[in-house]
Amino acid sequence: MPVPTTEQLLHWADQYVATWNAGDKAAFEANWRAVAPGDFRMLDPVGTPEKVGFEECCLNPFDLFQPKLRFRIQPGTLFVCGNEVAWVMENHFTTDDGRKTVVLSIETYRFEPDGSAVLRTYYNVPDHGDGELGEIFQTYLP
Repeated sequence: MPVPTTEQLLHWADQYVATWNAGDKAAFEANWRAVAPGDFRMLDPVGTPEKVGFEECCLNPFDLFQPKLRFRIQPGTLFVCGNEVAWVMENHFTTDDGRKTVVLSIETYRFEPDGSAVLRTYYNVPDHGDGELGEIFQTYLP
């Protein structure tokens, strides 16, 4: 598989946010597989143990964080350079009691000619004692 084109990666980025925010797991998965049908590796965030495989990197986080999390890419921060994408993501969390928190992350995605993808994110991990958000991250990053 050739490296995705800039147009394909821009479409992927747009649909990444749209399908996640719609809670459409099948469309989220199809969007990913259109640009990365191969293996996945992820450091989320960098400095934590590496996750490997599409399910662990993409589908399990979808299941864990839906429907409490919505995304918004900060305007002006989406960059496509060759086979890599980077952005600053606004991660909008809403707890069961309606508390809203926004966590910013810097995220990079590298798409390889073999169809694989490498994801790297940077953010401050919420404290495990930080209520519902902390509980979610205790599950995600024990």
